[in-house]
Amino acid sequence: MKFKRIFLTALAGLLMISLCACGEGDKNSENSKAASQTASAQDKSSETKDNSKKEEKSGNDNSYSEDEPTGKTLSADWFDDAIFVGDSVTLKLSYYAEDGALGKADFLCAGSLGYNNALMDIDEEGNVHPTYQGEKYTVDEGISKIGKKKVFIMLGMNDIGLYGVDGAIDGMKKLTERILDKTPDATLYFQSVTPMVEGNTLGSLTNESIAEFDKQLRAVCKEKGYKYLNVASAVSDENGNLIYDYCGDPPTEDNPDAMGLHFTDTGCQKWVDYLCTHVE
Repeated sequence: MKFKRIFLTALAGLLMISLCACGEGDKNSENSKAASQTASAQDKSSETKDNSKKEEKSGNDNSYSEDEPTGKTLSADWFDDAIFVGDSVTLKLSYYAEDGALGKADFLCAGSLGYNNALMDIDEEGNVHPTYQGEKYTVDEGISKIGKKKVFIMLGMNDIGLYGVDGAIDGMKKLTERILDKTPDATLYFQSVTPMVEGNTLGSLTNESIAEFDKQLRAVCKEKGYKYLNVASAVSDENGNLIYDYCGDPPTEDNPDAMGLHFTDTGCQKWVDYLCTHVE
């Protein structure tokens, strides 16, 4: 545990620097009957698949959402009753949103915050709990204190390298229980972890492990009825890498160790646009 805290502290320093048709016509009555049976079976199979897709899209309590836009665009003031929880990626969004891009939304962020270290006691050595109006809170206490009911969470980036994908998901489940225990009427929106630029890796944190985490996060949301938002799809290229122009700290010849995962203002606007058109 001591080693993990030392590693996490080092990572925090780095973070703050810087998703056939049927055959020919019948030749005789026997063939005609066989063709009819085949067509009927195909129709039933197609209907089963369509129903399966509809069930998958609806999820528990119709809360699980797929990646298609809702067909409407929310205004910024819809987010007045929202709070965004996250690490340094969301911290950048908080700076971008200071001009009202997300209405009067509040932010509860810290540079190396993750699902697992959010479970630490408020006074535990090495904690990285976020501050709100000058006071430090655990995530669950902060959400309860601030009192907003639309809770947008993007965490996991800082868990994957330390605990692996399964450990990150386990931390997500535990923190969610704490949040709902203190704010049972909250609506939880889990945002996918966004990727890094092509070729970047940070130990076991890779675009592949991020994609696997997002896949498992989506499955948990579907099972539990939480809302899942695939923000990564709005800022990724066709290969699942963060689009270079959206990255505020891409590796360069002068700075080859840059993290390659934080956003520019353009990237933040794409994030906001996605939320406004995909949140139900």
